[in-house]
Amino acid sequence: MPLHTRQFFDDVLQLPFDGTVVGDAFYASFDTGSPLRLRIDFAATITHGEYGGLRLAVVHAEQGAIDTTILSFADHHTFARRDARLDIPPGGSGHSTFRDWHTQRSEPPWKGADGAELSRAIEHYTAVWFPGAWAASAPGRTAGRTARKAPAVPDTRNGSRAR
Repeated sequence: MPLHTRQFFDDVLQLPFDGTVVGDAFYASFDTGSPLRLRIDFAATITHGEYGGLRLAVVHAEQGAIDTTILSFADHHTFARRDARLDIPPGGSGHSTFRDWHTQRSEPPWKGADGAELSRAIEHYTAVWFPGAWAASAPGRTAGRTARKAPAVPDTRNGSRAR
């Protein structure tokens, strides 16, 4: 069954930058002079035809992948509503995953996915490797989270220990 990759990136993630889908992977280039590209594809679980997240990779044109990370659907609550509606408990079969086993279905296997948190995680990842790329691609975006002060470190000079 096709994974409907282009539709996933357009409809679920709504990434603000242009890219190309090749097979089941999305490729983006942010600076025409840079040999670095962003590749995003579905991360398979140990079960054939089952996917549990997205694999993000920074790929150098000559050296290949130089950094890779996995964004799990469970960590980013991608299928939380679907799993609650279908009563799939954490750790249960099919929780926070999708499968491409059913060849007779016409709908995408990831139907019901919420990509908001995944999109934010991709934004943070691209900000490290491609500074300014997200903001330059999305001029109408509203500001993200507000920075907060870190809690003060407890003073342990008097011999007491923090618990």
